[in-house]
Amino acid sequence: QVQLVESGGGLVQAGGSLRLSCVVSGSTFSINAMGWYRQAPGKQRELVAAISSGGSTNYADSVKGRFTISRDNAKNTVYLQMNSLKPEDTAVYYCNADLIVYENRRSFRGAYWGQGTQVTVSS
Repeated sequence: QVQLVESGGGLVQAGGSLRLSCVVSGSTFSINAMGWYRQAPGKQRELVAAISSGGSTNYADSVKGRFTISRDNAKNTVYLQMNSLKPEDTAVYYCNADLIVYENRRSFRGAYWGQGTQVTVSS
């Protein structure tokens, strides 16, 4: 069974920084794209940033120039460095991974999610 575990959320003042981490563990797997999503109260979940297996990245317009996504394939980990945080960045941040899981001589591809980590930015 595969698990995605996020860490690094918290409370920070506007203008501050946080670094989120997400580790993938469990069954035998390979990781394709990884990404970070967020969901604020009363709003739909939205893509914040994504990174391909080859390292190509894309960002939501609202975070370009402030957030940086990266990955360490040896550690099965994706990071989100968030700088110049704004109150509107307040949300639950979710890690997402496109995985191929190998079990019992079969493979399954699917999107896996972490449990979410709260980021709160005070004004």
